[in-house]
Amino acid sequence: MTLKATPLNSAHRSLGAKMVDFGGWDMPVNYGSQIEEHNAVRTDAGMFDVSHMCVVDLKGANVRPFLRGLLANNVDKLQVPGKALYSAMLNPEGGVIDDLIVYYFSEDWFRLVVNAGTAEKDVAWMNQQNDATGSGITITQRRDGNDPIALIAVQGPNARAKVWQVLPTTQAASEPLKPFNVVIVPDTQFGEVMVARTGYTGEDGFEVGVSASQVEALWNGFAAAGIKPAGLGARDTLRLEAGMNLYGQDMDDNVNPLDAGLAWTVDMVSERDFIGKAALQAKGQQANFVGLILREKGGILRAHQKVIAASGNVGEITSGTFSPSMQQAIALARVPLDVAIGDTVHVEIRDKKLAASVVKLPFVRNGKVLAA
Repeated sequence: MTLKATPLNSAHRSLGAKMVDFGGWDMPVNYGSQIEEHNAVRTDAGMFDVSHMCVVDLKGANVRPFLRGLLANNVDKLQVPGKALYSAMLNPEGGVIDDLIVYYFSEDWFRLVVNAGTAEKDVAWMNQQNDATGSGITITQRRDGNDPIALIAVQGPNARAKVWQVLPTTQAASEPLKPFNVVIVPDTQFGEVMVARTGYTGEDGFEVGVSASQVEALWNGFAAAGIKPAGLGARDTLRLEAGMNLYGQDMDDNVNPLDAGLAWTVDMVSERDFIGKAALQAKGQQANFVGLILREKGGILRAHQKVIAASGNVGEITSGTFSPSMQQAIALARVPLDVAIGDTVHVEIRDKKLAASVVKLPFVRNGKVLAA
């Protein structure tokens, strides 16, 4: 099978990146030292090629009512152009088809950014619902085709200042942005640029969208400004420290968002109906989603390891790693409802059962360790 490549593929290779198959995409896992890349994001600024993510533009008079029924979170929270919202798109059984960010530009234009591996499934589902509801909206994915948008995520305490060095004409519009807001700046030296403050590392920064034809020049400009290229390895340790879910590991079509720590993204209060609402009301929450810190030496926490509660009830690690910021083994886990923050549980690692503390997420945010 031929792997798909982002417009930055040759830039990664020229930097000597170690490339891997990531859901059918040829992507950099690191450029030498994953730890250095992780620490650059926590202490300064790092950048990630996220052009494998898919931008989807929804246009038409009925976009808001369409999204009202499509998404578990309520797009009626988006009343000011430039606001963004994190949400899940559910199937009728309440399972997560995908988690995504929706940006509101105008009443007839909302933009979604969906995950790389689920993009085709997502767009097909949206088209199916568009037909079923007779909404008559236009759904355009912007990853391929005539006018593709490429994405670079720049993250870290110095990320915004360094972006402005390279894109000075975006500073006036993007400096006032609060988290989960976006602006489009039409006249930069790289053409039209989307600047969003919606990161995935637990640090401040921007996601920058630009025409695919301009993205390599922008990437090189960011590198010249001292922004360190970072690969999928650092992205995973950073998001895990930040307690952020990864689709396909921490939730999928068979997991409902209430069991994946995403109840805060589900609006069950308003009267509006949405796909999967009835299933969530019927099932309710059946598991807690927590952080774990391994307290005994002798193992690394990994996905699918069993988590045994004091009661004997069993849960499962969904994502695990060794935290560079904490120098400890940490994990995200879906555990029985009788497991609470502060409890000690045991994790089955090969033939051992090692003690771990149950902690509130996130582990790390804005460079500070919050869980001990």
